[in-house]
Amino acid sequence: MGFMAGLVAAAVGAGLWALITIITGFQIGWMAVGVGFLVGWAVRVAGKGTHMAFGVLGAALALGGCALGNLLAVVVMAACDFEVPLQAVFTRLTPDVVWSLMETTFKPIHVLFYGIALYEGYRFSIVGGTDS
Repeated sequence: MGFMAGLVAAAVGAGLWALITIITGFQIGWMAVGVGFLVGWAVRVAGKGTHMAFGVLGAALALGGCALGNLLAVVVMAACDFEVPLQAVFTRLTPDVVWSLMETTFKPIHVLFYGIALYEGYRFSIVGGTDS
């Protein structure tokens, strides 16, 4: 249950990240903090786990949510800039294209924000302390 809740939270966080980026026209790195917290909280509430595996799960899903939010924002903005239907852009996304988009839009400050998301996803996913 923790995985499913975390996956939904990561998707919701990614959608909010993309929406705010599209509306403001700026990539706000602090959104990663929110995604990390949201995913960690969802994994904690649904998973009720005390093992370190829950923290690793939360961290991985938080990072995935941040990356997905980043990708969604880039894809939507590219579709608008090039006046191409959104569906046409999504159908052309291959792993190589996704990697290229993520690499092109990456900034060094993202390491800090993604790191915070990883930490929060880990920390908030575990009920109480860890029992390794």
